Amino acid sequence: MDAKLIERVKRYAMGVESQNRYEHSVRTAQMAHRMCCMFGLDPSRGYFTGIAHDMCKEMTERLLFSLSSRDGQPISDLEKSKPSLLHGRAAAAMLQSDFGVEDRDVLDAVRFHTFGMPGMCDLAKILYVADKIEPGRNHITSDYYEYLFAMSLNEIVVTVVKENIAYLKKKGKTVSLATRNFLDELEGK
Repeated sequence: MDAKLIERVKRYAMGVESQNRYEHSVRTAQMAHRMCCMFGLDPSRGYFTGIAHDMCKEMTERLLFSLSSRDGQPISDLEKSKPSLLHGRAAAAMLQSDFGVEDRDVLDAVRFHTFGMPGMCDLAKILYVADKIEPGRNHITSDYYEYLFAMSLNEIVVTVVKENIAYLKKKGKTVSLATRNFLDELEGK
């Protein structure tokens, strides 16, 4: 990944995200970088997806709908009920149109990091996990990392997806069909 592009997106994210959100993005980028090193992927691409993944999270609903509709996919009822869930789709569209990103794996990683999606590449799986296990999350301990990082990438993803589903159910929130389908694919169903 081009260092100048990474810096441009980093500066953009810093300018539009709250301090807490930006710090989360940096930690996610660092975790994605680390995981890419572990699993033989380009760590600069991991860092880039992490720094970019939430750059549209705090946009207005109108902008989220406008940007995310560019991918040609329907907006689900869940996304309509909570437009902030469109932030990954919006960020992927913005990366492509405003920053000239054409790397399909990078765009898909950012686009699908919220729910997951069947057929995700390893970079997308890493960003999905990194977003949920970055060290600022409340449940993260060194023992948890030791437990996770003893597994294969797919085993880590299955573990994190199941934990995310359990968390959403506990909070009384809806689990998206994309997440359920993603888990089914990972488990070979």
